[in-house]
Amino acid sequence: MSVNDFLLDFAIASLFIMIGQLIRAKVKVVQKFFVPASMIAGFIALALGSQGLNILPFSEAIGSYAGVLIIVIFAAVGINGFSFSKNDFKAEVDRIGSYFSYKVLAQAIQFSLAPLFSILVISKLFPDINYGFGLLLASGFSGGHGTAAAVGSTFQRLGDTDAMDIAMTCATVGILAGIFGGLFFIKLGTKRGWTKYVKSFQYISGDLKTGLIPDEKRKSMGQEPVSSMVLDPLAWHLAILLVASGAGMLLNKWIFNVTGLDLPTYLVAFLIAIVMFLVFKKVGVSKYVDENVISRISGTATDYLVFFGIASIKISVIVKYAVPLAMLLLCGIVIVVMTLMFFGPAMNKGSWFERSIFVFGYSTGVFAIGFILLRIVDPENLSKTLNDTAFAAPFTTPIEMFAWSMGPMMLLNGNHWKFIGLYLFVMAACVIVNIIFKWWWLKLPLDRPAEGEI
Repeated sequence: MSVNDFLLDFAIASLFIMIGQLIRAKVKVVQKFFVPASMIAGFIALALGSQGLNILPFSEAIGSYAGVLIIVIFAAVGINGFSFSKNDFKAEVDRIGSYFSYKVLAQAIQFSLAPLFSILVISKLFPDINYGFGLLLASGFSGGHGTAAAVGSTFQRLGDTDAMDIAMTCATVGILAGIFGGLFFIKLGTKRGWTKYVKSFQYISGDLKTGLIPDEKRKSMGQEPVSSMVLDPLAWHLAILLVASGAGMLLNKWIFNVTGLDLPTYLVAFLIAIVMFLVFKKVGVSKYVDENVISRISGTATDYLVFFGIASIKISVIVKYAVPLAMLLLCGIVIVVMTLMFFGPAMNKGSWFERSIFVFGYSTGVFAIGFILLRIVDPENLSKTLNDTAFAAPFTTPIEMFAWSMGPMMLLNGNHWKFIGLYLFVMAACVIVNIIFKWWWLKLPLDRPAEGEI
């Protein structure tokens, strides 16, 4: 891919994002479902791209942009830093601890129940289906197309030649279920008072419906902490984010080369950004970093991430096992809905819906889908979902990596009950820990106050 290809890809994306905003401003049905402009743009591009009419001159790299943009977004979360309220330290611990266990449970429940259903039900009805079939659903739902490809190729090396197609189909259906299922629950949540930052549609002001803000309601995007005569303030803030992002990529490559440990690059970039935040605060540089400007750059990256994440969906996947695959996908949907509607309010106190809908999106596709749904219900990250997600990542990653690396071998080589038992134990441990630490809020009403108001 050349630099010109990169520029053309983003020029096309920008055109359709503009079109998406115009559609959001004018089409009532789009406003009714709170569909973001970047999502509209993504679906239009998907229809016109290589998977549809094939009339858009996208390069082959469009599928990789979302993964890169995620790095910038989490670098922004790290650069903006964190703070604990000394007066309410316990509430901070409760929020982060309960969310961490909820996120672990969301993964463990897929790694255990989907293979369990596949072994006890699907393999009995269809004897040709191997015991690893259920993990392919988790690889597509919880992992997305990238993980589905990795796990599918592992199964292929172990003799399952059809695994790649099945995994990619699960990933595609998972993303679509995450988007449309998420929109359904968001619509339901606004009606029933579950959402705290987006109210019932009939009470939403015109600017939130159309996305166009009138003169009297506009606010500044941020301050200029450096002189534009020396360096443009936007360039200053973008440089900070790109340094953290690039350093994360280089450090992650070094870690992999030395140890063989393949960490998510966004995680490493976030940790580097946190270090930069602490250093900046110590030496006084933080006074010249505007949090709003960083957030706006992050928001821009999110919009483009949403576009490329949808526009690059691979829908030309051949479904070779229609009936068992349909059963498996239905099982997966039941699992993620149960995780959202039962464990979500039980394991998250304030802003439970915003935090749970993000995990719902992440559990049915990739971070991009979680970002889409969170951006609808909490565009300013007031629930602190992204912050807590980043803090939880170092501890949830090993649990996930073990499933992707060891799961195929264990499931196909006779250790399937050990694998399932391990993740059933993790799932039960999450619930028990929450009950012990009194992080179990199932009895609270679903329309409970937002984060920080309880």
